[in-house]
Amino acid sequence: MIYTLVSFHPISEEQKNLLIAILPEFGFHGMEETEEGLKAYTTETDTDFEGLLTLSNQMGVEFQLETLEEENWNTTWESNFDPVVIPGKIQVRAHFHPPLDSVEHQILITPKMSFGTGHHPTTLMMMLAMLEIDFKGKSVIDFGTGTGILSILAEKLGAIHIEAIDNDDWSINNVMENIGLNYAKAIQVIKASTLDVSSHADVVLANINKNVLIEHVKDLFKCTSENGVLIISGLLRTDYEDILNVFVPVFGPFSKSYYEGDWLAMTFERRVNRS
Repeated sequence: MIYTLVSFHPISEEQKNLLIAILPEFGFHGMEETEEGLKAYTTETDTDFEGLLTLSNQMGVEFQLETLEEENWNTTWESNFDPVVIPGKIQVRAHFHPPLDSVEHQILITPKMSFGTGHHPTTLMMMLAMLEIDFKGKSVIDFGTGTGILSILAEKLGAIHIEAIDNDDWSINNVMENIGLNYAKAIQVIKASTLDVSSHADVVLANINKNVLIEHVKDLFKCTSENGVLIISGLLRTDYEDILNVFVPVFGPFSKSYYEGDWLAMTFERRVNRS
């Protein structure tokens, strides 16, 4: 398979964060931050290049295109993929990294084209929020699963049924591979762009971006069981008011917010008396 590498540089930190938040809408599911700017990866069939050009003009940034063979893509990821450690709790690593004995949970990830290795603040905050929730015996929906890292963590924390949902073929294949690497048994992989509102879960995870979250707020509510928890990220700090304006009328006040640099994650509880 042939991949397209799009490089944005030079760009400001603010422009970089905005691109990371928005680019998945244009078909980019793998991104790498560099000292000079940002690299984003995609397959040509998945990408809205016309929309990308419009976006770059609006933001006043330039980009360069380059094609990569699959083996070059994998080499690039392996050379840049360092383990992620939440001390005492989680190590996210590739198969070639030695395991740490000092953590409770090992998660093996072969990221390839999918977003979600724990390196980015949004994924890290999702994991930190998950560590504060009791998953034992719970059901989970992971909307926009990417590599499947959050679904795998949910199972390791005790969840008994997890629906890992993504609309990207490469992500679906990657999730299946990572499920195998982690010997996960409770994860059902679903290819879809929307939520099935007939399906309900005690915990709903959605690490996507502001526009997708706002578009699906009512379905996220319907899929969250009574007294269940929703954790969302893929958000910039500047998205805070927009998220409150949309989510609070549906879910009620948020339970907790998390910040890491310019990024934001939030948890909500489904209140029984709201609709």
